[in-house]
Amino acid sequence: MKIAESELILNKDGSVYHLTLLPEDIADTIITVGDPERVPMVTKYFDKIEIQKSNREFVTHTGYLGNKKVSVIATGIGTDNIDIVLNELDALVNIDLKARTPKKQLKSLNIIRIGTSGALQNDIPIDSFLVSEYAVGLEGLLHFYQYQNAHNKINNAVSKITNTESYTTQADTYLLDKLAKGIKRGITLTAPGFYAPQGRQLRLQPKQKDFIDTLSALKFEDNLQITNLEMETSGIYGLGSLLGHRCISFNAMIANRQLGTFSSNAEQTIDELISFVLENIKHL
Repeated sequence: MKIAESELILNKDGSVYHLTLLPEDIADTIITVGDPERVPMVTKYFDKIEIQKSNREFVTHTGYLGNKKVSVIATGIGTDNIDIVLNELDALVNIDLKARTPKKQLKSLNIIRIGTSGALQNDIPIDSFLVSEYAVGLEGLLHFYQYQNAHNKINNAVSKITNTESYTTQADTYLLDKLAKGIKRGITLTAPGFYAPQGRQLRLQPKQKDFIDTLSALKFEDNLQITNLEMETSGIYGLGSLLGHRCISFNAMIANRQLGTFSSNAEQTIDELISFVLENIKHL
């Protein structure tokens, strides 16, 4: 099946529309960050950088960490951007861009998010690390795809409290085993905004005042709890799973919503998480 020009949009140089990347520009292991300025925070540890491209908020560096080829891509904030990034990354490796047809032999990428997040549990320290074993999407992206929930019990409980049609996704178990040993695991909520959708109030009052307290009180098997809030992970896990890619999300916990505290060393914590992840991906 040939994909129409209106569906797979390419630039004049043959690169994918938003990321402005060519297939040879990316590695099989890709780190995603939200903030474009965080890309050089990662690649300052590289031994060599071969590709540097940017368009809008999408900044990409590809280079080498020792003998390991790695790409770092800034996605911007939110699952609307994740929809663009995941689909265009997949197109780069699994669609023949000249013929506009899916390849017969499909490739699986390792996609590793390094981001910031706010804790919903009193006992999660500021400046600690957490890996999202599950992610619950409150923003609705996966409802536009044919997706089945990874954990119905979690999904039903969250949907009832938030009064949303949520969906639940899961980290890749291989990457959890390889990259996240010794890191606290939890259930991450992916919100469609930063203020009321995450229970914050400035001048506008959230419709549901106590939903953070109610969500944080939920408990599931294996001592899993709703641990944190952010804005990308459910989209990465959901689309990654559908497209056959391995995905994992690491969170630097720079706020605690229950205690009302925020890190005084956020940049240092992010840098330490970057170093932890880079050391581990050398062995993928």
